[in-house]
Amino acid sequence: MRPAAAALPDAIRVRGARVNNLKNIDVDVPLHMMVSIAGVSGSGKSSLALGMLYAEGSRRYVEALSTYTRRRLTQAARAAVDSVEHVPAALALRQRPAVPGVRSTFGTSTELLNTLRLIYSRLGSHECPNGHRMPPTTDVALDRPLTCPTCGAVFPPPSAESFAFNSEGACERCEGTGIVRDVDDTTLVPDETISIDDGAVAPWGLFGLAANSKVVAEMGVRTDVPFAELTARERRIVFAGPEEKRVILYPSKNGKLFELNATYRNAHQSVVEALRKAETESGIGRIERFLSIQTCPLCRGSRLNARARATLVDGITLAQATAKTLEEVTTWVQTLPGLMPPDMTAMAESIVAQMVGSARMLLQLGLGYLTLDRASSTLSTGERQRVQLSRAVRNRTTGVLYVLDEPSIGLHPSNLDGLIAVIRSLLRDGNSVVVVDHDTHVLREADWLIEIGPGSGADGGTVIAAGTRADVIGDPRSRIAPFLGASAAETVRERTTPAELFDLGSIRMSTAPIHTVQALDLEIPKGRLTAVTGVSGSGKTTVILESLVPALVARAAGAALPAHVTAVEPAGIDVVDVVDASPIGVNVRSTVATYSGVLDDLRRVYARTPEAQARGLTAGDFSYNTGSLRCPECDGTGQISLDVQFLPDVDIVCPACGGSRYRPDAHDIRRTPKDSTGDPLSLPALLSLTVDQALPHVADLARVESRLRILTDLGLGYLTLGEATTALSGGEAQRLKLSADIGRSRRNTLFVLDEPSIGLHPLDVRVLLGVLQRLIDQGATVVIIEHDLDMIGNADHIIDLGPGGGTAGGRIVATGTPADIAAASDSVTGRYLR
Repeated sequence: MRPAAAALPDAIRVRGARVNNLKNIDVDVPLHMMVSIAGVSGSGKSSLALGMLYAEGSRRYVEALSTYTRRRLTQAARAAVDSVEHVPAALALRQRPAVPGVRSTFGTSTELLNTLRLIYSRLGSHECPNGHRMPPTTDVALDRPLTCPTCGAVFPPPSAESFAFNSEGACERCEGTGIVRDVDDTTLVPDETISIDDGAVAPWGLFGLAANSKVVAEMGVRTDVPFAELTARERRIVFAGPEEKRVILYPSKNGKLFELNATYRNAHQSVVEALRKAETESGIGRIERFLSIQTCPLCRGSRLNARARATLVDGITLAQATAKTLEEVTTWVQTLPGLMPPDMTAMAESIVAQMVGSARMLLQLGLGYLTLDRASSTLSTGERQRVQLSRAVRNRTTGVLYVLDEPSIGLHPSNLDGLIAVIRSLLRDGNSVVVVDHDTHVLREADWLIEIGPGSGADGGTVIAAGTRADVIGDPRSRIAPFLGASAAETVRERTTPAELFDLGSIRMSTAPIHTVQALDLEIPKGRLTAVTGVSGSGKTTVILESLVPALVARAAGAALPAHVTAVEPAGIDVVDVVDASPIGVNVRSTVATYSGVLDDLRRVYARTPEAQARGLTAGDFSYNTGSLRCPECDGTGQISLDVQFLPDVDIVCPACGGSRYRPDAHDIRRTPKDSTGDPLSLPALLSLTVDQALPHVADLARVESRLRILTDLGLGYLTLGEATTALSGGEAQRLKLSADIGRSRRNTLFVLDEPSIGLHPLDVRVLLGVLQRLIDQGATVVIIEHDLDMIGNADHIIDLGPGGGTAGGRIVATGTPADIAAASDSVTGRYLR
């Protein structure tokens, strides 16, 4: 007989967690449940979910693998915690999935294209080498040679790979990308007033071909005169001269001349060769300034070669099938078994069932409006995250901890039920799910809630409530409880009355059809808050970001309107500021202090201290990027990368400066604010403080104090001055971008915010609404593209698109106040506002 099974662990037990701002917390996270972690921005939610649970789950799993395998995987750092027990292997679906490369489409990223290629291989009507079409046959599946019934030609059957634009099926001209890059000769010499010796031929300097200037001189081209003065013959040699060898005198690094037998590369050829060698997106990005990019004329953007384009299923090509939306193609493939010969019906049903099963989850997540040929790089963050989630569910794992970071991003309230259903399917398979989210609909569906807080940064990092929804609602310490119980007031700003809505004027635009958006007439009240709403794929981005914004920018510049915009009346708007949730800066050198502009003022102030003047230091010396006081160990980045030989490099806090970015002697230069009794602080010490903590220390610096006060008013007082802006959430990045616009007249400015509520707690949404009201009080017009009902319910005016996504949307369903939209029977948004 088997021994009785021991009771299985029912929770992950975390003791003494100190990741980021977590304050030595102890918490139990139930297994095999949907656990939601709530809290205001910066409270420590992500520190617990990603920095603690995911980091430990993934690290322990990786450590169980062989060294050979581990060196090919990203290593997670050991979390700062006393103990973690019973943590499963973990997978994270992050708020910002990586942007895919040029070869990725919605069809490839979801793997639906794999099944569709199989359909075209096995069920297709193929062409013989002489152009005769054959009926579908089981010979393909049996891997028998095909014999044309018309001409008798015998040829091998196509495989699924024959229809892959990333391998056998790729178009010869564009190599499966659907686009061609040709060298634009007009970009090769951007400034003809300078000479070749001074760098007139841009690609030669960029691609390490400096010797070409001496070679071309040997070929009879003057290199010491402005490029504009060259003769037609000289210009031909520069742009299209032959690959000839010349012996030139070339200086070495120590200045000595030596003879070099160099082969000439003309300006055009140097770009062609650089493009051929480029293997990464960043490498191609360096070259794109010299290229013109167009749809491939051979495959017309389908990415496929002639053979792959020749096969038909139900009379359409693979390119035509992938141009269908997911909803359309799912419906279409289900008709195919009935079109096949009897001996192929069973095979067709099996392949189609596989595709429909994969598509069902994506449809449930509200992605039915996307076409399979849509480039993955054009998908929104929320769309890419939902693709990730569908793959995770399709893999049918068990015993895995899934950590979902803001999965509600980009989802209309009508799509949230599908998201919850997907999470429940993960649980049914024996997994555990931890969700970091602010959406109250998602929080209400949780089996267990953990609330971190009570505030942000140093004021957060503790567990203030935990339990079921009822437990948390009944906990007086909880800050999310009023929103879970729906007792919080929905309207927090005074909205304009319908009678006064257009008193300040209106922005008008008329368009012709584009994408899935029909021809429409749009009117936006000037000086008000307008919300543009609708389900995913209803046309919000097309109408606002691809139509209204470029039309207003073109009108202000006196340029031609976008082709599909037939008319625009700007109502005096001459500045358009699009504020999105994209990261600020591209590396750790961009910080809150640099972006807000206070570091420049602080460097000048510290350069005026007696100690700095005694040492002969200037403001430039206090720059952690280039100054003499920057840490020489990390070059002012605050971190170093360790080469662990056969393991991936590991980034750690710089041991020399402790992450401060400055040399030790920079801490000796301190200042005491006027009329202050506090301890004097060095610049590195000041940058280690939060915005709120720094305010008393800069009270005598009017401009610095004013800028930091704005950050506090924006709800960003918990950010440290030295915090890298690349680490900010989407909502934090948006508010930091807005900080520069607070306090100035914006009477003729239109602000467009794309989902500004991303990553915001309901209390933070109220802060954001206050920020937007300040812009409106300064005369600005504000348009938000939103799904959050609290944001929508506080708008003066709503433009609701739909009623569905893709071809089922693209028209204005309803306009008016929140009450008007709630009363509109055709509005999906209205149903949830009700």
